[in-house]
Amino acid sequence: MERIALGRGGPKVSAVGLGMWQAGGDAWGKDVRDRDCIAAMVRAVELGVDLVDTAEVYGNGHSEEVVGKAIREVGRENVFVATKLAGYHGRPRDVERAIRGSLKRLGVRTIDLYQVHWPDPWDQVPLRETMKALEGAWRKGRIGHIGVSNFAVRDLEDARSHLSRADISTNQVRYNLLQREIESDVLPYCRREGIAILAWSPLAKGVVTGKYRATRRPKDRVRTDDDLFKPANLRAAGPLISALRAIGRPHRKTAAQVALAWFRSRRIVAPIPGAKRPAQAEENVGAAGWSLSAAEVRRLDAVSARVRLDTF
Repeated sequence: MERIALGRGGPKVSAVGLGMWQAGGDAWGKDVRDRDCIAAMVRAVELGVDLVDTAEVYGNGHSEEVVGKAIREVGRENVFVATKLAGYHGRPRDVERAIRGSLKRLGVRTIDLYQVHWPDPWDQVPLRETMKALEGAWRKGRIGHIGVSNFAVRDLEDARSHLSRADISTNQVRYNLLQREIESDVLPYCRREGIAILAWSPLAKGVVTGKYRATRRPKDRVRTDDDLFKPANLRAAGPLISALRAIGRPHRKTAAQVALAWFRSRRIVAPIPGAKRPAQAEENVGAAGWSLSAAEVRRLDAVSARVRLDTF
């Protein structure tokens, strides 16, 4: 498994991670079971994945509990644990309580990467207060590295300005071959500043796998109302899916594996696809250990650029 550094001079983790949003309950479908999610994480770790991401808001802590059970099976030393502080827990007293809760649910003494889940739009807590509280927890050794999620450049600059000794190691954002908005500002900024990108929804919630089409759409709560699954958008994604399959054929790789391998051309980006079952974890890991050619990357970029999604 290839490795990627989280931040300038930061720790190196598996270039393909594992997102555990699906372990928060049945929001991703009635077929999601804790034991299957645990087995998926165990299998991923067996195959070389150590970066595992969750959040306190996933099932009100349930995902963290599931991850904690899996950690006990695979061994703490084999997992780089990333979790997230809810955007509405930005006040210093709430940060402290949230860290205690996550540590307990995960069953660990230190959270390797602790991320602010999103900039707070409602309580209007100044980022200064949140970041100072996080740096305090970092100094105490309760968190190993500070990250953020869904932050624009202006938010990143604001957050970083309130850290005196630590710096932001990662920004976790939505990024895939159909949704590439971060390439205009966020990705160039993070490259320049040595901040790693964790790509959530790297498979566009399954669209780029080719599993869905206009006449076969998902029925779970997470995806039912997502614009990606409008019939028009599923049809628009068709040429990209065809290109992913065509490129994968000589490599004996699936469309999903090609879509995940594409991220290595972005250098500082680690995708964190989810997995409900061990077989999905195995498919995700199949994106590592080989590379797309420059010509194949250019082909995907070109086909992706021609896709026009209806987002209204």
